[in-house]
Amino acid sequence: MSSVLTVAGLELKRFLRDRSNIFFVFIFPLLLVGMIGLQFGEGATSGRVAVVGMGGALTERLTDQLEAQDVVVSTPTWEEAEARLARGRLDAAVRIDDADEEAAASGDAVALELVRGSSTSAQVVEQELRAALDAVRSERAQRAALESQGVSEAEATEALAEARALAVAPRVEITSTDEFSREFDSLGQFDYGASGQLLLFVFLTTLSGATTMIQARRLGVVRRMLSTPMTSTQLILGSTLGRWALGLFQGAYIMAASSLLFGVQWGNLALAVLVVAVFALVAAGAAMLLGTLVENEGPAVGVAVGGGLVLAALGGSMFPLDLFPETMRRVANAVPHAWGSEAFADLQRRGGGLVDIAPELGVLAAMAAVLLALGAWSLRRSLARAM
Repeated sequence: MSSVLTVAGLELKRFLRDRSNIFFVFIFPLLLVGMIGLQFGEGATSGRVAVVGMGGALTERLTDQLEAQDVVVSTPTWEEAEARLARGRLDAAVRIDDADEEAAASGDAVALELVRGSSTSAQVVEQELRAALDAVRSERAQRAALESQGVSEAEATEALAEARALAVAPRVEITSTDEFSREFDSLGQFDYGASGQLLLFVFLTTLSGATTMIQARRLGVVRRMLSTPMTSTQLILGSTLGRWALGLFQGAYIMAASSLLFGVQWGNLALAVLVVAVFALVAAGAAMLLGTLVENEGPAVGVAVGGGLVLAALGGSMFPLDLFPETMRRVANAVPHAWGSEAFADLQRRGGGLVDIAPELGVLAAMAAVLLALGAWSLRRSLARAM
């Protein structure tokens, strides 16, 4: 048993000695969880608009209306706004010159120059901008109506401000009959992104650990270890344990850090850790197989990263499985990430227990058994060649 633990410890030390792995294990996963939550979660903004004007009343009122709709408003020059639109950093830009300000002040029609970007949300942002302009136009008409009845401009402005403060905005309550929508409504801003990135990085990190096995074979470390009283079975068990511990540590770290930093809820914590442990076993079997089939570290890293990203995409780590077409859903069933995603969906979105995730755990355990058997067989063959 001590020999198995020694091999596992050496595998972990060899992997963590590479400082680039420290970034990808500890920092990069949390950056992605935060970025996905900020972009798609409930705290996301409604768009980005540049309002280019001279700081007159029309510019100020339009800016206030847009910000009230959670639109991020900036005030660059027109040249800067055009450059940001070309780079996709803005959804729309509107220009207000002195003539527009004068027309608005005198109650004449105003025609503003609007340029829409190429982002997917640009059309929605344009509608929000038009709604803000309508609100400004309505406010101007209200002020003009008060002034026509002998109310001074200052009194009209004060009366409209008081009316806005007293007015109660209509409340819209949407009741969804779609079960999928109700499940996602109960999720926190970062919950889905955290579970998806956990599965992605547990598999990537564990699979990248195949490079240490390739180095050990290429540098003759395997031959020297087998010249000791250690048996080939102990070496196989130690290599498997090292990669499994690496995947389990990666998953536990993401769970703990995302809970502390982003308030992610994992449902039943013990069962969530169990899902990570079984999924890491699948990844360990895949790493064992990759480490014995590829002879050099470079191709192994390419296969690990490319294959890990493709499998994660197919398995629902980047897009909910519930929204997959039927054909793609059947394809996803061959990917371990899909079963891990379903297990986390049961725990996070549906409040499930051990009985609910038992089918997913069973499939993952079967996948792990097959991959570990193939990896052990392939490693034993490579050990025989090494001797």
